[in-house]
Amino acid sequence: MDYQAITYELANDTAIITINSPDKMNALTTQIRAEIAHAATQGGKEARVVVITGAGDRAFCSGQDLGDRAGSSVDLERTLRDEYAPMLRAIVNCPVPTIAAVNGAAAGAGANLAVAADVVFATESAYFLQAFTRIGLIPDAGGTYALPRQMGMAKAMGAALFADKISARQADDWGMIWEAVPDADFDAHWRAKAAQLAVGPTAAYAGVKEVIRASWNNTFEGQLTLEAEEQGKCGKTRDFKEGVLAFTEKRPASFEGR
Repeated sequence: MDYQAITYELANDTAIITINSPDKMNALTTQIRAEIAHAATQGGKEARVVVITGAGDRAFCSGQDLGDRAGSSVDLERTLRDEYAPMLRAIVNCPVPTIAAVNGAAAGAGANLAVAADVVFATESAYFLQAFTRIGLIPDAGGTYALPRQMGMAKAMGAALFADKISARQADDWGMIWEAVPDADFDAHWRAKAAQLAVGPTAAYAGVKEVIRASWNNTFEGQLTLEAEEQGKCGKTRDFKEGVLAFTEKRPASFEGR
């Protein structure tokens, strides 16, 4: 696919998706949503880690582009169902680890796009904002699912009702993201972490994603059963054999991935 609203870079088993509309703070349009969905699916097939970030240094993503005629239909239900949901599913269901590298403001649907990723790194100057009630809406783009699980009910409810900015440091402290990173170190830091995942045990990472997400709806006994099933699959992989051999030989493991 010839991407026009995003850039897609594949190098060293890492797919980097960059929302490329810095003049509009990387706001989401119909085209951008479709391109992110396609790129995340593509990255899941040909990379071992997928990263989503924003162009420039002002914003990761400022949410819906309210000036986008194609995406600003009064039929918000259709827009969420037919445009947002495929994008979010492509990220959440991606078979490889996904990283959101939040390089600036993440507001509205942009904030919830970020927390859809498996791991979120943010610059210390970044912030997250559930801006929806400011224009008479409820949080969407998966936010009402992710935030209570990540922040707890009290913080998620306050963030949604008051629509206050949440600094990256607060988000880190509250468990909303994985790590807030000094701005000067940010680019090198998330790239190093992506490189770490890109040489890791891909099958085990896929299993981690599945069992942790399943835990929210499972009983304890059901989770024990699922763990046993997934661990059985991992135990039959070359990566497990290599990991054990590398441990006994006191050397770094060389995982083959898929």
